[in-house]
Amino acid sequence: MFEDKTLVCKECGAEFVFTAREQEFYEEKGFANEPQRCKPCRDKRKQAGRAPREMHEAVCNACGGVAHVPFVPRDDRPVYCSDCFAKMKNEETDAE
Repeated sequence: MFEDKTLVCKECGAEFVFTAREQEFYEEKGFANEPQRCKPCRDKRKQAGRAPREMHEAVCNACGGVAHVPFVPRDDRPVYCSDCFAKMKNEETDAE
């Protein structure tokens, strides 16, 4: 049976909890070592290894404002700014 453990991040020195559930997951996956970094430091390390996304400017089909998107916009597909896209997603969720 696993119990929560408090570990110290080797990156920032902050304490973080290695939960019993996480320990169970590590055992299932066959990981031999405990995590050495807290979640924010692990996330920051992952992001550092990724190339920055190239963003493209387009006109939002809903409000006419400027939209920055990570793909080359095409004339045959609508493009939405972040706000309009979020509104559409909420409307879809509410309809279900």
